[in-house]
Amino acid sequence: MIIGLTGKNCAGKGEVAKLLQTLGFQYFSLSDILRDEMKRAGLAITRDNLISFANKTRSNNGAGYLADRVLLLLDPEKHYVIDSIRNPFEVNVLRRRRNFTLLCVDADSKLRFERMRTRARENDPTTYEEFLRVEAAEAGSKDPSTQQLNQVADMADAVVQNDADMTELHEKVREVLRSVAAEVVRPDWNEYFMDIAKAVAARSNCLKRKVAAVIVKDRRIVSTGYNGTPRGIKNCNEGGCPRCSSLGESGKNLDLCICSHAEENAIVQAAYHGVSIRGSTVYSTFSPCLLCTKMIINAGIAEVVYQSAYPLESTAMSLLEEAGIAVLPMDRHPAKES
Repeated sequence: MIIGLTGKNCAGKGEVAKLLQTLGFQYFSLSDILRDEMKRAGLAITRDNLISFANKTRSNNGAGYLADRVLLLLDPEKHYVIDSIRNPFEVNVLRRRRNFTLLCVDADSKLRFERMRTRARENDPTTYEEFLRVEAAEAGSKDPSTQQLNQVADMADAVVQNDADMTELHEKVREVLRSVAAEVVRPDWNEYFMDIAKAVAARSNCLKRKVAAVIVKDRRIVSTGYNGTPRGIKNCNEGGCPRCSSLGESGKNLDLCICSHAEENAIVQAAYHGVSIRGSTVYSTFSPCLLCTKMIINAGIAEVVYQSAYPLESTAMSLLEEAGIAVLPMDRHPAKES
């Protein structure tokens, strides 16, 4: 889960971030990235300088630059709170993660000014009029690379009004978290097993292409395989396959390739360990070639799910159809011959 925070000065974003950290969320702030870069540039860190430097950074590097920087640091297995989101392009970048939720924290302007006076931070506005002037500069402009707090607030998935005490604020935030957790989109079974197949493909030692297959029965993985040289033979990337080692033209001299295909290896592994795969589903990162198709049919596999189309797949697809085997393509973009 990734919770993004936006809102105007002293609305309570910091308090929400502190609460989320106590709940196990890792903290990042887009403003902290700016502060680090300003320190390296020898610039004084004032609110006006932050606004000016942020606008210049977005103009030079793209309006979503700060969010792009943060995304590179995120571990998909952890929860995060990302503070100081101030531009719509930053929201769009963060929405690349489907578990991202934008939370706007709001409060009455006079109450926010009183909070600012109480915190007495250096370089903060000292009059209500100056406070409103700074706020107006952040609210929006015709330049898309500048801070656009009003537009960002309109993009929020949830709004928390912080006009009372911390207990009420915390409960409102917890309610948002419960709502978000109830709507978390998990990968479906096909996505789940295909993602595992993609991880298995990383074990391939083939110089030409990394392919993997996962055989599943009753939603349990019973066998996996990836392409590479046969058991006990020098690995492809170590010179074991003459055809691959020659790094010749794609699609040529396929009869010289000694590498076993991913589906082939998965089926043979099941047989080697005495595991029945009759009625199972094979998930492959590529649609099966003709040889693997014949093995799939004779092994009694009931369904083929694949990510990308094999360049020479027409005969194989016809055989699968005639054999009554269900075929589900997850991505119809054909791959180049290897």
